Amino acid sequence: MYMFLFLVVALAVVVAAVTLAVVGGGESAPLPEAAPERYDDPLPPDRPVGRADVDALRFPLAVRGYRMADVDEALGRLGAEIAERDSRIADLEAALAGPRAHGVPMDKPTEGEQR
Repeated sequence: MYMFLFLVVALAVVVAAVTLAVVGGGESAPLPEAAPERYDDPLPPDRPVGRADVDALRFPLAVRGYRMADVDEALGRLGAEIAERDSRIADLEAALAGPRAHGVPMDKPTEGEQR
């Protein structure tokens, strides 16, 4: 009976020592806390996003796939730029349709224009 009690106490001491060695210790711990891997936005801030930018876009892995916030941020940025381009295309098509609707050919200069 004393031998069993001694083994249980010894096992508890070993488990406590291993737990303190792994968890405790602060900066000098054997397993210091890793800095979270953050998404560095590779999308260019100074110009529109191009096809090569989207092809090169990679997200860091998280425990269960990708960080939803990083993916949402990138998709939001891409969606905004696509909406801006669609608006610009619609404006240009409307401006191009205006002269054509009035019968003005686009390849000939109008009065007062010089080539």
